[in-house]
This record gives sequence, structure tokens and C-alpha cells, in this order.
Amino acid sequence: MGRSRRTERDERRRALGQNFLRDREVIDALTHGVRPGEVVVDVGAGTGALTLPLARAGAQVLAIEADPVWGRKLKQRVRSAGLGDRVDVVVGDLRRVQLPGPPYRVVACPPYDHTTALLRRLLDDPVTGPERADLVLQWEVARKRAARPPTTLLSTGWAPWWEIMLVGRIPASAFRPRPTVDSGWLAVRRREPALLPAEVAGAFADFLRARWGGWQGRGDRSGGEG
Repeated sequence: MGRSRRTERDERRRALGQNFLRDREVIDALTHGVRPGEVVVDVGAGTGALTLPLARAGAQVLAIEADPVWGRKLKQRVRSAGLGDRVDVVVGDLRRVQLPGPPYRVVACPPYDHTTALLRRLLDDPVTGPERADLVLQWEVARKRAARPPTTLLSTGWAPWWEIMLVGRIPASAFRPRPTVDSGWLAVRRREPALLPAEVAGAFADFLRARWGGWQGRGDRSGGEG
């Protein structure tokens, strides 16, 4: 028997890296402690697994979803739940959607393929970045980002302003459709006080890029920019 034909939904899942978080215990842990009136960004909002609990907790939620089909469904779910005054669903690319001004936080389960783009959007500029972020990422990526001391150029560049920690492992069974690998809960917290002034972030990144290859050649660092 030949393989079944992929549906349009299957193609969107593959193209957009859609694996939706379904585990209620994990969802409750990620959204725990959100305060009424707090501004929260959910990137890769999908079915609203995080969006709706965040809004029910009283947060003002910006839900970003790249898939227009799921974007429409999420808008309907928000209206049906009576949460339209607390949730703004935006269909668009996470690299281009305008984020709130500080202070805000992020609680998200983004597509695996967009992890680096999201982290750079949030952490490259400490002036405009969030107060904190709780992100569900591919397990090995989460481990790499939480390494101490940092082992990559990007992580080293973020270290003066952000504390990055690995909270725990999330099994593949927590998602539908089930991915081939486990995930990790990565927690990012703004350092108070920062180790360097926020205004020097660009110059610090330039300094690291200019010297990173030499440090790697002496065996002081591993990995590339990622």
C-alpha cells in the first residue's frame, strides 16, 4: 500500500515546525505566577495552549502566530472564551512583529526552527528586551544556551545582561503531533544589576566577534555563533 497523501494541514505543520504543547501540568507550570495586568508575549501561539491560561490569569497577551489558519482559529477561541479584551492575536513573522515596550515578559513554545531568531530578537538589545522569558525549546538547544560558562558567541554576548537557566526537561509526549526529540524549559531573567551598561551591548558584540575565532583556536570556546 502506498503512503497516504499529505494534507494541507500536514504541509503547514512541516513548513512551520508546528508541535503543539498539550501537557496540562507543563502548561500550568509555565503560566504560574503571571500577575493581573502584566504584559506577556506568546510566540508561536498556535492552539492557544498558553495564550488562554495567561489571559485567564489577568495578563494582557500579545499572541504571535505565523500560520494564518491557526491565527483565525485562535481569534475565534479567544472570542468564545470572552477574553477579547485581554488578547491581541497577530498573524505574522516573529522577526518582524512589533513587540511591546518594556516592561514585558515572554511565555512561549516557539517553532524549533525559529529559536535563534527569537532569542536574538529578545536578547540582543537589553534596552528593549523583556524582564524575563520562559521558553520551551529543543532539548539540546536549551542545554547549550544554559551552559555555564557560555560556550557560544551569542550566549557570551548576552551574558552581561541576562541570566539563562535550564529549568527542566519536557518529554516529546507532551506535544501533538509528537516531535522526534524532547524539549527543555529555558528560563531567562534580566540581571539586576547588569554586569555592563545596556548602551554598550552593540560594541560588546562587535568586540566578541572580532576576537572569537582566536579564542576558539586556543581552545577556550566551542561551537560557532549559534
